Amino acid sequence: MKIVSVVGARPQFIKAAVVSRALRRQHQEFLLHTGQHYDYEMSELFFQELGLPQPDVNLGVGSGSHAQQTAEMLVGTERVLLQERPDWVLVYGDTNSTLAGALAAAKLCLPVAHVEAGLRSFNRAMPEEINRLVADHLSDLLFCPTQTAVENLAREGITAGVHRVGDVMYDLLLQSLPLAEGTSTILQRLDLQPGAYLLATVHRAGNTDIRENLAGILAGLSAVGETVVLPLHPRTRRAVAEWSLAPAENVRLIDPVGYLDMLVLEKNARLILTDSGGVQKEAYWLGIPCLTLREETEWVETVEVGWNTLVGTSPDRIVEAVRTFSPRGERPALFGDGRAGERIAQILEEKPGTPLPSCLR
Repeated sequence: MKIVSVVGARPQFIKAAVVSRALRRQHQEFLLHTGQHYDYEMSELFFQELGLPQPDVNLGVGSGSHAQQTAEMLVGTERVLLQERPDWVLVYGDTNSTLAGALAAAKLCLPVAHVEAGLRSFNRAMPEEINRLVADHLSDLLFCPTQTAVENLAREGITAGVHRVGDVMYDLLLQSLPLAEGTSTILQRLDLQPGAYLLATVHRAGNTDIRENLAGILAGLSAVGETVVLPLHPRTRRAVAEWSLAPAENVRLIDPVGYLDMLVLEKNARLILTDSGGVQKEAYWLGIPCLTLREETEWVETVEVGWNTLVGTSPDRIVEAVRTFSPRGERPALFGDGRAGERIAQILEEKPGTPLPSCLR
């Protein structure tokens, strides 16, 4: 069986590392990198650290408006799919690469499988929400990380091909944490003590493209009275420079870090502040309190069990939550048992794709 896997952004490299390993034991995988993330720290470093095979094709799309970026991805992805004629097209998450992969495959009548299906923020102002909705409604197999995701799909009338498999990012965390703790020197390099700093990440367009929101977050981080380590996503760095936003000295701006260094930073933080869905989950799995710098989250389960809370971008809310938020209760196993990648590979094997030759021009 031949599978074309479409990736393009840092979170997709993390997810694909698990699934690719499981698929390649018995099947042929063609890895298509759209080039959505292209900086070394956001792309190549992850391939090296995670043992992800080098892409068979890199479209090199790079930055651009949503329309421009997605259009270039569609053209390139269609060309690859016509050449490779796979049994399945596998897409991940909620980026423009996800949207382009699902659309290109569906237009060619190629079966689509979506890893991390069923997530909803119910905020259509988020580009990611549009991408999720379209990808899910085009997919033939929908691999859900949680029961909430299954129920979200059912409310939209999607029940066929839906499988609750667990979260592939949890698989990778369990596999990688011992290696990270044994090899990473990030704490020494940054002169940090475990439990003596906060970790923050900011990359969502809703926070980086609106000056008021980014300024509010940086003001809140500046006022917490503790050391805050903030790895700067390229989009965030550009916004900080463009708007001349200068946080206080307690906020340490650093370059993006690799997956292993990030795990160590997360595990040893006193508290995490983020607008990233992946980081919210990793905080939960590592038992670190999390403040989400948004007004909604796809990972509502982490809020419902008391380990995550929504603080938005208000400096006052951020400072108050840093000082008072304390998780309550246990951390139930909401995201599977660490074998999601194996389940996905098995389901794909049991349901061979049936492309319609008349669609493949």
